[in-house]
Amino acid sequence: MLSVGALRAHLVAAGLAGRVSTPREKSLHSYRLFAARDPRQTLGLDPEGEWGAAELLRLMADRCGVSPDPTDTSGQDTIDPDCTVAALDAFAERLGRAAQDRIPVLLGTGHPHRLLGFYASLAAALSAAGCVILTPAYGGYVDMPTQFGVRRHNLWYVGGVAVVRPVPGAEGSQEGAGAGEPGAHTHSPLPVRAALAAAAEQGGVLPRLVVGDHGFVCGAGQLGIEAIGLADSDDPAVFVAEAEGRVSVAVPLDDTVRSDYYRPLTRYVLHRAWLSQ
Repeated sequence: MLSVGALRAHLVAAGLAGRVSTPREKSLHSYRLFAARDPRQTLGLDPEGEWGAAELLRLMADRCGVSPDPTDTSGQDTIDPDCTVAALDAFAERLGRAAQDRIPVLLGTGHPHRLLGFYASLAAALSAAGCVILTPAYGGYVDMPTQFGVRRHNLWYVGGVAVVRPVPGAEGSQEGAGAGEPGAHTHSPLPVRAALAAAAEQGGVLPRLVVGDHGFVCGAGQLGIEAIGLADSDDPAVFVAEAEGRVSVAVPLDDTVRSDYYRPLTRYVLHRAWLSQ
């Protein structure tokens, strides 16, 4: 179990917080796209507020620790590790209550190459504590927009975590996951919508908590289902959803570092949630 100080040091050393790999230009561009209600950045969220680019920058400075200076337009972005630690504590506390209450949980990631191990460990721990880990619409089809146009994907669950994979042989299926890969990168809310619709249509159990990132948490929160998750400094939708009360916890961190760099976070969260074996 890492101490708070050791966790903070790891976050900075691994590039999960502090100076991160996300370019400042990319973050600012994302804020402008969100302000214009571009669906590539709203991630399934229909914001209640106006949220212009200046307001978003102030929000992200407060929630993530990015520079609040609008004239700071180049170089690497920053995430305040103290913001990350505080959010991880809140994230763990919510997981602990979920385990105590043994509620049904749905987990999903749009970053399977980096974050699948993190979420799969949470799924295993929650299942061992008595939570039902839901897998609705397993193997079902989801037609999603990509850079090649709309392409058909399958919804799969790996270690109890929802991911999408391009349908083999479909035109444009080279986009995203290939053979032997866990899934494709996506920001889309369509996978979680498909999963929730399947659960409702089949008269099955709906999740009382969704854990994930990108469209999984924003899409669930927009539909009124409690969600918690991880988000990078160029993912303003997740933090807007938190500010508007549709995501309970948004953890700011770089979501593109090596997958093994997230393992100390996994141990920290499970220990804080009283889910360690």
